[in-house]
Amino acid sequence: MKDALMERLKTFLHQKDKSTLLGIPASREEIAQAERRLNIQFHEDYVQFISTFGGAYAGLAVHAFSNGSSLGNETVVDLTLEFREQFKELPLAEALETSYVISMDGSGDPIIIDRAGKVFICYHDTGEMKLLADSFELLIEDHFFEW
Repeated sequence: MKDALMERLKTFLHQKDKSTLLGIPASREEIAQAERRLNIQFHEDYVQFISTFGGAYAGLAVHAFSNGSSLGNETVVDLTLEFREQFKELPLAEALETSYVISMDGSGDPIIIDRAGKVFICYHDTGEMKLLADSFELLIEDHFFEW
């Protein structure tokens, strides 16, 4: 991710009143275990984010392994396995097998990163997928605003 974006995130998330939005940085071992369990490889921008912030708020809740307390306890592994099971009968099941769930929208729809690093939302009521951003970095750039 661009240094300027990482600095904006650090400045915002390390404010005293934002502590519930910041998780515990992910370790290399946690990342490796999750990649093995999910049979995927995390995109480098996502790894940089979770290695720096853990599960944290960046315009949307980005789940990792140890999330900020206001994000909930669901890990990227929990969310991915849950939605793989929930969507196993839908056409997008194949896409979920090679992707991972990093977030949820307000309607319970998972936001995923695919093998190519593109970010999609999967609509649970229709089984359709919609491209949100061409990369995790672009997703954060589009959604993150300091307040």
